[in-house]
Parts: sequence; C-alpha cells; structure tokens
Amino acid sequence: MTELRDTVGPSHASIPASQPSDRRSEAPRLVDLSHVIRAGLVTYPGLPVPVIEPHLTRQDSRARYAPGTEFAMDVITMIGNTGTYLDSPFHRYEGGNDLAGLDLTTLVDLPTEVFSSTDGSERGILPSIFDNRNIDGCAVLLHTGWDRHFGAPAYASGAPYLTEEGAEYLVARGVTLVGIDSLNIDDTEAGGERPAHSLLLAAGIHVVEHLTHLGDLPSSGSRFSAVPPMIEGFGTFPVRAYARIS
Repeated sequence: MTELRDTVGPSHASIPASQPSDRRSEAPRLVDLSHVIRAGLVTYPGLPVPVIEPHLTRQDSRARYAPGTEFAMDVITMIGNTGTYLDSPFHRYEGGNDLAGLDLTTLVDLPTEVFSSTDGSERGILPSIFDNRNIDGCAVLLHTGWDRHFGAPAYASGAPYLTEEGAEYLVARGVTLVGIDSLNIDDTEAGGERPAHSLLLAAGIHVVEHLTHLGDLPSSGSRFSAVPPMIEGFGTFPVRAYARIS
C-alpha cells in the first residue's frame, strides 16, 4: 500500500471623483461548482438523504424575543457524503488526517487544470489525458459532463471514473487535489476495490466528488477552492466548491 503522506502594505491613493473606479469590471468571476443540498436529496443511491427539521420556528421565537424580533433555527441530519463533498485521508485510512487536520493551503485558491472527457467513448479516464500539461501542485478537475444526470436514476450507472493508472500518474506528479463531476472517483461497478481513493488519499491528495458546471471553466488559469468545516474524527463533508477566474 502506498505510504500515507503527512498532510497535516502601503495605503491606497483615493480615486478622484472625476475618474470613477472600474473595479467591478476588473473583479474576478466566481463560478459555483456545487450542487444545492435540500431535504430528500439523493446524492449516492443507497445512502441516507438529508432531513431538515425546525428546532425553533419564527412563530415560536416571537415569545422569546422583543417585539419585531424573530429567528429560525433548524436541524439537518445527513451523511457526510451529501451533495458536493470532500474526502479527506481519514475517509479511507484510520491514521489519515480528518477534516480538522487539513491544511487550508491545500483547499483554497489552488492553481487549477481542467481536463474534459465528455464524448462518452470510454468510462475510464487514463493518464494520457494529462499529457503535456503542468499539473504539479494543482487542483486537477475531471470534466465528464455526468453532472447532467445528478439527482436522476441515470446518475447511478455507467458513470465515468479515474482509472488506477490515472490515479498513479497524478500521485507521481504531486497534485494537491482531484475533483470529478461524476458519481465517484472510482468505478463502483467493478467490485469493492477503490484504487483511485486508495492511492490519492494515501498520498494526502484530497478528493472532491459530485462537482458541477466544470464546463464553465477554462482548461487552465482558474483557481479552485473547496473547504469543509473542521470536524474531528470525520472524513467527508459537503463543501461550497467554486473557481475564481481572473
């Protein structure tokens, strides 16, 4: 088995009134790459769906606060593998870093390379797709287009995945994170082995599954972020994944 990697200025001049700022047009564009989580959402067939229930309704809160002041407090019960989520090494390995042990520098504003494999000719993504691209230290995002089936029965079968050879290549290149807009980074129809999870997470490479809108990103030049909460003893959790395009 692959050895686990330890993962643990000057003031600005004012803008004259006669020369209005054009900062809005210069601002980077943010692309949301996450699915919406709602009660009853089926992310992965067979796993529990989210249940959202009120702890304190607005109506009931009125008796607790001053007139005109009200709040809503709700409880969500869900498995960590819900919506668009991140797998930490702890998800696969008992000795791996859990969500609380992840370094923010491996989750935020990562240089990003997007690889498209949307023609459906092959389910398995091979190392050849990564040829002639500098991916060292990058977030590698696999755009398969399978997100078009998310939430429908078709999402559960025939999904694209990263081959074992592809995972070995990404580990050797030292990527930081691998994301995919499909059911799983592995082939769930080939038995119980999960070589992509095993190789990537053993190397401390985070996995983000069930992404969406990867087709809106350029092949190079964007910056990817996906941050879960700091939860001890937990291996997976939903993220608000997004990319910044300058």
